[in-house]
Amino acid sequence: MLNKPLDGAVAVRFFMPSPTLAPYISTYYLTEISLLPDEAVEDWLHPEWANLRFSSGGEWSSALGEAPLELLPDAIMTGPTSQATHFRLGGGARNWGIGLLPLGWLRLLGVPACDFVDRTVDVAAEPCCAPFTGLPAAVFTGAASAAEEAARIDAYLLGLLARSVPHEDEPRIRAAHTALIDQDMASVADLAQRLGISARSLERLSLKAFGFSPKLLLRRQRFLRSLAQFMLDPSLTWIKTLDFHYVDQAHFVRDFRRFMAMSPRRYAALDHPVLRAAAQGRSAAAGAAVQALHRP
Repeated sequence: MLNKPLDGAVAVRFFMPSPTLAPYISTYYLTEISLLPDEAVEDWLHPEWANLRFSSGGEWSSALGEAPLELLPDAIMTGPTSQATHFRLGGGARNWGIGLLPLGWLRLLGVPACDFVDRTVDVAAEPCCAPFTGLPAAVFTGAASAAEEAARIDAYLLGLLARSVPHEDEPRIRAAHTALIDQDMASVADLAQRLGISARSLERLSLKAFGFSPKLLLRRQRFLRSLAQFMLDPSLTWIKTLDFHYVDQAHFVRDFRRFMAMSPRRYAALDHPVLRAAAQGRSAAAGAAVQALHRP
């Protein structure tokens, strides 16, 4: 990990999808690392929805939880996560990311999200990712500005969307996602009542579209609402960031260890050159510091 000032070395820019894609895609984001080839930055990404990422330069590696870092292929798909992702980006890295909302996962990949939770796969080797294999070449062909590349991504995905078939549960999935964003949603029973379905039906829908059980999803949302405040203002103490559903700080610490594989104290002591820039950029562009709090 680099041990020198990173001012200006890390840039993260966010672009919004066209209105037609907004129910399926959260944002497009470009991460650029302006360092020497033998230098790198490290950071720890919080749990989130699925993401497609592809790179045009510099080595990159990642691992979920406490696993050792592994080099990544040029294009990867990560399913919904419930663990932190430790990653390293080498000097000269230029990486695009596409945030897939739960509805976008089912519409564009057509497989249950629960089959890909806490997994990162090579786009070129995974059959359900076949529609995305041509995207890097479409984006990186010829010189273009970041905004022009984002427009190429948008055009490519609009083509995929036009060729796909709406999922039969789209209205219910959208309603469930909207309910998950509601900070007053406290229990699985409340969520099932809001949707007008049984707890068993909610469990099936949740695993298929969101990847996790409703109970874990609500727990993850509560945790991320707290973490997002700290990411935007690291000067805050943890006690000042706690979501009102936490009964005490010990309750929050248990969740922190569950989702981030470290204590809040250790996380706060680490440098976060990429996530700090991403939280601020994402909040300004999309209104939420983290993808899982993005309104559908």
